[in-house]
Parts: sequence; structure tokens; C-alpha cells
Amino acid sequence: MLKPRSIAIAFALAVINEAAVAHADDHSRLYQAQAIVTGTGAVNRELGFKDCLGRVLIRVSGDQRVTTENAFQAMLPHAGSFVATYSYRDRLEGTPIHDEQGTHDRPQDLTCIYMPDTIDQLLSTLGHKPWLSPRPKLAIFLVVRDARRTFVLTRDGDESPYMIDAFEAAARPLAMAIIVPNKAMLVSRGIATTGLAGTAQQELDALAKTIGGDVALAGSLVWSDKDLGWVADWSMMENGKIHHWRIRGVSFDDAFRNAVGGAAQIASGNGEPQ
Repeated sequence: MLKPRSIAIAFALAVINEAAVAHADDHSRLYQAQAIVTGTGAVNRELGFKDCLGRVLIRVSGDQRVTTENAFQAMLPHAGSFVATYSYRDRLEGTPIHDEQGTHDRPQDLTCIYMPDTIDQLLSTLGHKPWLSPRPKLAIFLVVRDARRTFVLTRDGDESPYMIDAFEAAARPLAMAIIVPNKAMLVSRGIATTGLAGTAQQELDALAKTIGGDVALAGSLVWSDKDLGWVADWSMMENGKIHHWRIRGVSFDDAFRNAVGGAAQIASGNGEPQ
């Protein structure tokens, strides 16, 4: 019969082991990537492997520059050899085949899973390292201005129902999450009417925590006829330093990818956003 002390020790070890397993599982989720391919044939699969390799290296490192290294280009012909397992999901699943091409040309989500040691070694070869610390949840404070109106993005607003979905889609490949304030909170702080003018980044960081975020990602998104797209300005504070970056003439999907990528670049300790 186990003594109370032995039971306590055994329980503590079980809790520690369970936490370690959960921690490992959390990290294992980083070591996968997804690309859209046409059909399940070998040629397009190889293209998907190349796409996934770049995605997983950025996802694990948090560094957008990793795929610009010359050594990365040398890895691409061997991209398939780094994949541990892969699977397909038919993006038109449930939709009847309606053309003479059959199933081989249907769009597929190709998911590639990698062994952590494999990706960590590739990152080391590229002069980078994995970003394994907890990833911050980004609280989004965004002012949008087009030719007709100006508004602050809110989760219960109806000004642009697709923008939050696009922001969440931009965050997923980097294993990050976003949260957007509601109208009531912005009204109570005067932000709904004045936008972010006069609101310090430190104040936004404090507001971020009240809505369940870790850090504020503030920005403005302005339509520009001259640039034939949106002009986005972003700012975020890390360790007391405020970082700013910009992108011009893009869709709002690309603007949000630039926002989350820049935030990951900063939070992972990989320098200033591009």
C-alpha cells in the first residue's frame, strides 16, 4: 500500500508528465503547413511540398525573411524529402463532380507534417532558430477609411463583415490568434468616434488585456486610388519599444498578412518587419 507521501509524489509526477506531453503537442502543431494544390498527382504534389516547406520554416521561426536566404532555394528541389507525412482534403468535398475532368483536377488542401528535428536543423542551416515560446494573442485596433466612410473595426460591427475573417485567416499560418474589441468597449473609451488619434500604444496595450489579448496591434487601413489598393500602417510595442511598418497598394487580405507577419517578426525576436 502506498504511503501518502508516495501518493503525493506519484500524483505530482503524473501532472508534470501530462504537462510535458501537452507542451510537446503544442509545439508539434507548429511543425505542419498547408498548401492548396490541384488534384493529387505527383507533379502538383511536389509544387505543394515546396510551398509547404517555406510556410513551415516561417511558421516555426516567426521570421518572414527565412525564405529569402540563398540556402533555402537550394533546399527546394528536395522539399518532399523533408516531409514526414502528408494528407489531402478535397476543397469541394460534398460538391458533385460537374465537369468532364473528373476528380484529378479538383482543388485539394495538402497538409504536410514534419519532424521537429528536421525543421530545426534546416533553420539552423539557414542561420535561424525555432520560436517555441508562447505566441501572443493580438488585440486588433484598426481604423479603416475608404472613399465613403471611416470606421473602427469591431467584432459586432457590420461595416465590413469579411475583414475579421481575413485577419483570422492571416493569423492561422503563423499559429497565432487575434481578438477584436466590440463597439461598447470602444465607445466607453472614446475610440469609436475619434479613432486611434491621441491614444498611446501603452494605453492600447492595457485595453488589449481587458479584452483577452496579450498585446495591441494598432493600424490604419486607407484606400488609395493612386496606389490601386490599400495603404496599411501598423504599430506594436515590445519590451517598451514601439515598432512601425507599412505596406502599400495591396488587398486587405495581403495587408492583414503583412500585419500578422510583422507582429510575429517582432515577438519572435527576429528584428524589424519588412
